[in-house]
Amino acid sequence: MSRIAQAFDSRQWGFIASASVKAVVVTLALPLAACGAGGFSLEKADVDRSIVTASAPSVPAAPAADKDSDQTTIGNAVSSADIKELGGQAVPWANSGTGSRGAITELVELKDGGVTCRRFSATRESFDGVALYKGTLCLAEAGGWRMQEFRAL
Repeated sequence: MSRIAQAFDSRQWGFIASASVKAVVVTLALPLAACGAGGFSLEKADVDRSIVTASAPSVPAAPAADKDSDQTTIGNAVSSADIKELGGQAVPWANSGTGSRGAITELVELKDGGVTCRRFSATRESFDGVALYKGTLCLAEAGGWRMQEFRAL
């Protein structure tokens, strides 16, 4: 018999086997004992306030410059429309500067006290959503058109 084999006779194997079983039992029992002793509890868990994040507004407001630019584009479309040829059809409009677009409907021309005005409804589709506007555009004394009213509904 070799020296290594002689070192582990039947009596020593029993001792080694029982020691390794004890080590496994102790290794498994320690974490369970820690949990049972109140080491971890979801009820005792608290919110980690050290993490700080920023949030975006739920509905981003369109910059005023974008709305003004779209209002000018709509006014140009209303003033240049040939109402007689339209026959009640919608006039599409688009503003490449802001990426907004929409349609002008209910376009009618009125003369009030010698002043020519055009009333209209317009939709505005942009990154911040869809909106409906009512407006009135009137012919000024100098020959240009001026927006009298433009409001969101």
